[in-house]
Amino acid sequence: MDVSVARRLASEVLGVGESRIWVDPTRLDDVAAAISREDVRRLIKEGIIKALPPSTPSRGRHRLRRLKKKRGRGPGSRKGPRVDEKRVWIARVRAQRRFLKALKSKGLIDSKNFWRVYKLIKGGVFRSVAHLKLYLSEHKLIKVNQSG
Repeated sequence: MDVSVARRLASEVLGVGESRIWVDPTRLDDVAAAISREDVRRLIKEGIIKALPPSTPSRGRHRLRRLKKKRGRGPGSRKGPRVDEKRVWIARVRAQRRFLKALKSKGLIDSKNFWRVYKLIKGGVFRSVAHLKLYLSEHKLIKVNQSG
């Protein structure tokens, strides 16, 4: 039985969406025969066609969040300062570049190696200036006691 026309008319009469229209599965023949709004109104009055209640959003996520808050998880549970990763990165890279430029100005590193290491700094290879010094000494690009 095709009840799509009756379903559409019922949704307009009841003022709800088509998905909220319930049709009694035992009386599909009567519903399929309904072609006018008056027929649909009669079926609604008899209880053959009804409007379902609106579906509410799931509370599953809310319950989970409430449980976690109960256990002390949440934005207020963090201790210590908030660190801005970008600012830390900028400070670290600037310090390393400053150190590398000082080496170049003292003549302890040649131009070719300077740019190779400069690109490594940009790539985030070194954790700190000390790490950079270690790399330079291990690769014999400078001498440890001259690096200052």
